[in-house]
Amino acid sequence: MTTPMDLLIVTLETASDRPVERGDLSLALAGAELVDLLGAGAVTLHGDRIVPGTQRGMDDRLLDEAESSLDRVAPYESVEDWLWRRGRGLSEAYRATLDAEGDDTRQRRGWLRRRSDRQTPVDSPARRHAAERWRSGEPVLSGLAAVVGVHDEPVGDFEGFDADALVTVLAAVEDAVTELAGVRQQRQIEEAAFDNIWRAP
Repeated sequence: MTTPMDLLIVTLETASDRPVERGDLSLALAGAELVDLLGAGAVTLHGDRIVPGTQRGMDDRLLDEAESSLDRVAPYESVEDWLWRRGRGLSEAYRATLDAEGDDTRQRRGWLRRRSDRQTPVDSPARRHAAERWRSGEPVLSGLAAVVGVHDEPVGDFEGFDADALVTVLAAVEDAVTELAGVRQQRQIEEAAFDNIWRAP
């Protein structure tokens, strides 16, 4: 049971006014991976730099990949750079893992899957774990969910020795998602302007 998988399940199950953008989710999942690496002592943060510890293995394939991909050369990688690099295509990787482990199905009509069919995790230990963590209002999961738009209630304070590191990670995820939203908006403006040129008499 990992924070990224819990986040994915929550985004699939929680009603929202808008669908979660894949890019936003990928950035949040990369942040969730970093949270778990911090919790396992696999990394520490010095300012905004990710300092790897001794490689130990995370008992999870995707987290093992994350740990293996850490920049182990000083001055090390910033949290922001990690999110953009590690986050590329990460939502698809986690959805494929959820499906392969039998924890994901589609509510669909007939025999064929449609792209519009809503994905819903089946009842499983992973789903129950995510649901319990979500109901408890655990600050990290709530904070990540808020960033991708499926949670708008106040997030509780982080506690423990790594509270400052968690705040740094969540802030970086929020900044990256905001930046990505700006890129999408600019692209839409440019596409609309291009369409208007061709439609002009």
